[in-house]
Amino acid sequence: MLAEVIRYLRCPVCALPLAGAADGRALRCPRRHTFDIARQGYVNLTAGRAPHGGDTPEMVAARDEFLRSGAYDFISAALVAAAQATVPDGALVVDAGAGTGYHLAAVLDALPDAVGVALDVAKPALRRAARVHPRCGAALADTWTGLPLADGAASLLLNVFAPRNGGEFRRVLREEGALLVVTPATDHLAELIGPLGLLRVDPEKPARVAGSLAGHFTPVRTESLRRTLWLSRAQVRALVAMGPSAWHTDPGRLSAAIDTLPDPMAVTAAVTLGVYRPAPG
Repeated sequence: MLAEVIRYLRCPVCALPLAGAADGRALRCPRRHTFDIARQGYVNLTAGRAPHGGDTPEMVAARDEFLRSGAYDFISAALVAAAQATVPDGALVVDAGAGTGYHLAAVLDALPDAVGVALDVAKPALRRAARVHPRCGAALADTWTGLPLADGAASLLLNVFAPRNGGEFRRVLREEGALLVVTPATDHLAELIGPLGLLRVDPEKPARVAGSLAGHFTPVRTESLRRTLWLSRAQVRALVAMGPSAWHTDPGRLSAAIDTLPDPMAVTAAVTLGVYRPAPG
């Protein structure tokens, strides 16, 4: 793992700085708490068993397939534009709930002097995130129990379709840093919800996002991002398989329903990008 990334990491047990072991196979703090680096390049910094395993290998593979198709590149482009407008280069970019690190890689490409760290609870995702960019590290971490980062370590924090921990996000973000949050709008993928029996976006989502960040962050602006995507049936299968509906839908019934869809099919992609600054104090 990159030394430029390790210097921002902290021991999840005692919060002391971590350093690479001499053999390069582990990270260790001054109190000798040791965390092995997996052969795929990520390190487990959960201080014990994670409360849940996150996305399955099948879900991660589907996400990688769909994102590589370019269908969500408009989201990456919006994150890049916001990052360039809000933070200096030469900083640490943290992606909390990074998945495969696809969007983080796009931001790092646009900030040539920055380094990044992908945090996620799913090992299959981190195996890909650890290799997604030459200036990126990856660590197994649970957003709810705390981020293994130093206070004020990050200049930019990304949160794309992932859980939010307002207090922890505020702790690890510099005073002049920025938080970029991407959430689905109520009509996101609307054309697929009925025919495929997918989960609907909670109408109270904006209120819940605001509540999770209240007192920790000040909203700067909100941007609505909308595209009509022409998706093949293969893309639809990957899109459904990568999201929360994959946990709640019968695979056989879902496959049969997808077979009845037009190929390609027009699908609305509608998300909200929120830009936030740390609240005073």
